[in-house]
Amino acid sequence: MSVEKQNSPMKNVLSIQSAVAYGHVGNSAAVFPLQRIGHEVWPVYTVNYSNHTGYGEWGGPIIPAADVDAVLSGVKDRGAFPLIDGILTGYQASPEIADVIVGTVRDIKAENPDAIYACDPVMGSAKSGCFVADAIPPLFRSTIVPAADIITPNQFELGYLTERDVSDLDSTLAAVDAAREMGPSTVLVTSVERPETPEDAIEMIAVDDHGKWIVRTPRLPFKRNGSGDVTAALFLGHVLRGRAASAPENAVKDALAKTASSVYDLLRVTQEADSPELQLVQAQEYYANPQLQFEVEAL
Repeated sequence: MSVEKQNSPMKNVLSIQSAVAYGHVGNSAAVFPLQRIGHEVWPVYTVNYSNHTGYGEWGGPIIPAADVDAVLSGVKDRGAFPLIDGILTGYQASPEIADVIVGTVRDIKAENPDAIYACDPVMGSAKSGCFVADAIPPLFRSTIVPAADIITPNQFELGYLTERDVSDLDSTLAAVDAAREMGPSTVLVTSVERPETPEDAIEMIAVDDHGKWIVRTPRLPFKRNGSGDVTAALFLGHVLRGRAASAPENAVKDALAKTASSVYDLLRVTQEADSPELQLVQAQEYYANPQLQFEVEAL
């Protein structure tokens, strides 16, 4: 890869996720924010639903793993794998897709060792519990997470992934260390709650080889599907840009600040519109120009 390509702020991201026709989850949430901050995105679908499953009813198929593999093989045949700077994956609808993802990551890294794989290990939340098939969490632990460079679990998923209690700052950081021992060098933990956190606030924690940081944002009194997908996408996008900058050691800290800012404003705009779906397009200016209104503190 040329020096010019490595230092360019625009990167190529391969995003292997679900897609919906109506609303914004999976690739339907991740692609546009990544494009809006200046990246090229190549989406590959793992499901093609009418809407997210939170509605209780939906139409459309899970894409068989063999078909996903065929799409990825076609991208590889175009000579595109050496051009990929980032790989992003989210919700996995079937266990069979794990081997396809890990094989693809391996093939891409063989052609571009600098490529970064970010995995959002979607499994559930503190309120809903684990909502994926029983076979999925063991696959994350044994196969997918060890292949990742970045993971972006919420606090519940971090505990579930590492099989640890995560009830306060110390236990959360200990679980982050355990997750990093699995393979990924960078961990972003979302929806962090600890005893000293005010009821009207929520936090994110990011850890890499250069440090540990936390940021606190106001807690908005509602939830919208897809916000985690946007979070993972923006975090990866900002890390990619930061590592191409003059001070790559600040990439994760800066990505945390920008992601927290943009996601908060996306949710605020959605709440103000009283919309059942994320106002992804309406909030686009906040991706391109994060307000950076929240202080990031070192831990």
